[in-house]
Amino acid sequence: MSKGKEEIVLERIYTIPLRIAYIVPRNKRTPRAVRFIRSFLAKHMKSDKIIITPELNEILWARGIQKPPRKIRVRVTKDSEGIVKAYPFTENN
Repeated sequence: MSKGKEEIVLERIYTIPLRIAYIVPRNKRTPRAVRFIRSFLAKHMKSDKIIITPELNEILWARGIQKPPRKIRVRVTKDSEGIVKAYPFTENN
């Protein structure tokens, strides 16, 4: 399999509620949201190999460590090797 071409086995769109991040101290909220996204995708996509793309990471960290988004919409793909990648969802994907 070539590096540029990956075979997508499964693609889903999720709206992930990040309210769990707001029950921890203010300066730990965005790291907690990132950990929650990883655990959410591991549970729903049945894989431990989770990659959060830089675009999604920038959206999470856009307002700093204290105020991550309350919920986020992601497009998730799983390839034939079981690697799960999370992208920000846009209408014109």
